Amino acid sequence: MADTVKLNKEIFNLEVENHELLKVAYDAYLANSRSSHAKTLKRGEVSGGGKKPWKQKGTGRARFGSTRNPIWRHGGVAFGRTGEENFTKKVAKNSKKLAVRQALSLKNADKAVFVADFKVTGKTKDFVKILNNQKIADKAVLAVTDEKNDELLRSTDNLQNVKLVRATYLNVFDIMNADAILFDTKALGAVETWLVGAAADGKESK
Repeated sequence: MADTVKLNKEIFNLEVENHELLKVAYDAYLANSRSSHAKTLKRGEVSGGGKKPWKQKGTGRARFGSTRNPIWRHGGVAFGRTGEENFTKKVAKNSKKLAVRQALSLKNADKAVFVADFKVTGKTKDFVKILNNQKIADKAVLAVTDEKNDELLRSTDNLQNVKLVRATYLNVFDIMNADAILFDTKALGAVETWLVGAAADGKESK
């Protein structure tokens, strides 16, 4: 468990007074993951409708020039999706990093941060043993490594409750949705360099 490893207080021991920034970063992740494939047909794209449905006068009915009119059934759609919508939301780099630090601090406060050596040979049972040693085999685990390699990928690919991510790709969405955050010992240094820089050296606490 992380109790036996020194964790940087600037990353894992922040006081989170409110969750506003966390919500912004969480929503931005979802928005940036949203695709824009849906598309509706405008009146000029609907098939048919080339002939006037009835003559202009003398029928007692309203005037219509085409069955493609949006108010008709099977007509075109007014103000519909074009497939070119942009749903992305921008979050400042420093704000994003702060949000990640806040999320990790909350998880650490809940005693959901663990540290272990990811020594594997490419077999699933290797990583299962690591999870069992930390007593988190039955939890949704976010495994954080400094670098992905073939052995580590093969060891985790068949574990549905484990998501493997590089340290510099940590995000609020994955952190908050995980029951446990499992760091490789080498990943801690990569996280410190990414989130707080060289100033993190020598500033550690349990």
